[in-house]
Amino acid sequence: MTTRTAIITGAGSGIGLAAARMLHAAGLAVLGVGRDRGKLVALEGTIGDPARLATLSVDVTGKDAPATIVAAALDRFGSIDFVINNAGVGSPKPLDETDDETLDGFLDIMLRAPFRLCREAVGHMGRGSGFVNVTSTFAMIGGRRGGAYSAAKGGLKSLTEHMACEYGPRGIRSNCVAPGVTMTDMVRHRFEDETFKRANVDTTPYPRLAEPEDVASVIAFLCSPGAEMVNGQSIVVDGGWTRTKYLSPRATTSQWIEQTT
Repeated sequence: MTTRTAIITGAGSGIGLAAARMLHAAGLAVLGVGRDRGKLVALEGTIGDPARLATLSVDVTGKDAPATIVAAALDRFGSIDFVINNAGVGSPKPLDETDDETLDGFLDIMLRAPFRLCREAVGHMGRGSGFVNVTSTFAMIGGRRGGAYSAAKGGLKSLTEHMACEYGPRGIRSNCVAPGVTMTDMVRHRFEDETFKRANVDTTPYPRLAEPEDVASVIAFLCSPGAEMVNGQSIVVDGGWTRTKYLSPRATTSQWIEQTT
């Protein structure tokens, strides 16, 4: 049986790293893509299987990045079965505080880069293959301080739904995984801000927040035969944050202060 191949962007840390480990453990060959060569070397050392793991240090927003990534996967493993667009940035600002440079940066890495990589890869993919685009709960609902982040992730969700319709007849599935606040290095430091912490912990009905492995397990499912009929969906991994009006006992017994601005 031919080994199936997955491309994962942002594979050096967080959700991408967890997904690389999980997909490799499931028997897939993995091309891990990231900007930080040191993190990719650490990934290689952690998995320790050069037969089914290759890495590529490249900026996914670069002009030649899609062609370089696709060529690396084909040269190394001979096929492309799954593309996981995971690379991203965080800490956005509200619309009125966002300058054009920041807007362009968010859109480049989290919408334009996935668009271009999917476009480059789809011609090499066949029946039973698929795309998994990592979006966000902010692609599902409005949220404070979303700004350019919400715009990029919402656009990626709509792109994925188009792809599900366009390429589904060829047996190529396209889905989103939409994490809530996940305890990655990119997010962990924000819990030093008590307001951020309470806005997420006190409104999540499940008794903990997501870890990278929680999101990676959903990505792995979407890359498995068991997900053959899942197409055009957004699977939210947030402990119920987007679908409930939960408030913790601490929140409901706190003193409320009228907002003046």
